Amino acid sequence: MTPALIPFAEGEVGLDWLVLVEYLKKGHQRAKAEIEDLFLYRGSDTLLSRSAWIDGMGLLTKTATVFPNNIKSGQPMIDGGVMLFDDADGQLEAVIDFHLITKWKTAGDSLMAALALAPASAKKILIVGAGTVGKSLIEAFGTGFPQAHFIIWNRSKAAANAFAKATGAEVALDLETAVRAADIILTCTMTTDPILDGAWLRPGQHVNMIGSYRPDMREADDLTLQKSLVFVDSFDTTLSHIGELKIPLESGAIVRTDIRADYYDFKSFKSEPNDITVFKNGGGAHLDLMTARYVLDQWQS
Repeated sequence: MTPALIPFAEGEVGLDWLVLVEYLKKGHQRAKAEIEDLFLYRGSDTLLSRSAWIDGMGLLTKTATVFPNNIKSGQPMIDGGVMLFDDADGQLEAVIDFHLITKWKTAGDSLMAALALAPASAKKILIVGAGTVGKSLIEAFGTGFPQAHFIIWNRSKAAANAFAKATGAEVALDLETAVRAADIILTCTMTTDPILDGAWLRPGQHVNMIGSYRPDMREADDLTLQKSLVFVDSFDTTLSHIGELKIPLESGAIVRTDIRADYYDFKSFKSEPNDITVFKNGGGAHLDLMTARYVLDQWQS
C-alpha cells in the first residue's frame, strides 16, 4: 500500500464542519477507543504524543511539539506529525498535515458540544484569545451558528485588532463587559491563571474552553465550574492531565460527579434554557483519528 500524502491546502478542499461533527458522533458510537498519551516537559516546552485505536476505524499516532518561546524568533509555536494506519492489517494509510488535523479536530470538537448545549439562537459569540485557533473557531462556529456575530478579546490590543482585520470580528475592549453580553464564550489562551470569572456569567450562556492542555493551565475560575453544568469530550484525557479540571478536583472545589458526561454518553449533553453550560475541550488521539478518517475519506472520494 502506498500511503496518501495529504498536505494542508489540498486536504482541506471539500471539508465541511457539520459533516465532521457527524463523523465525530458516529465515531463515539463505536467501541470505545483505546488511547495512550505521553507528555514530556522542559520548562514551558511540551512534547505531546497521542495514539488511538478504534476497532473497525483504524489506528493513529499524532505527535506535537509546543514551544511558546518560538514566537520571539518568528517560528511556529506548534508543530508535529500525523500518521493513520489501516485497521485490518496495520499498514500505513496516510501521512496527513499536522496542522490540518489539528485545526479541524480542535474546532470541530468544540462545535459538536456547542450545537448540543448552546442556545441555537445565539447572536453573540465571544472569542478570548486572538491566535490561530480563534480563526478556525470563527470558521466552524460561523457554520454552526450562521446568524451569530463574533467579538474578539485579547490581552494585546494590537493582536486583537489584527485578528479583527483578518476575520471581520468586533474588538472588545473590556473582557468582563464582553463576557456578560455574549451568548457563547470560547476561550483559547495559554494562561495558567484563570481569566474567566464565574461572577460575570448569566443564565443561558455556554462556555467552551479550548486553551488549557497542561496540568498547570486554567482559563476559568472555580465559580465558573460550580455554577454550571460541566461536560467534557473525554474523561480519560481531561480529568488527570489538564489543570482546568485537575486543579479544582484536587482542591475539592468540585467533585467528580459534577462532570456530567463525555462524548461516549452524548445523549446526556442536555440542558435547560436557564442553565449555564461549560464544556472542556481536551482533545485526544481518538478525535484526531475520527478527523483523519474523515479527511482521508474526502480525499479519496
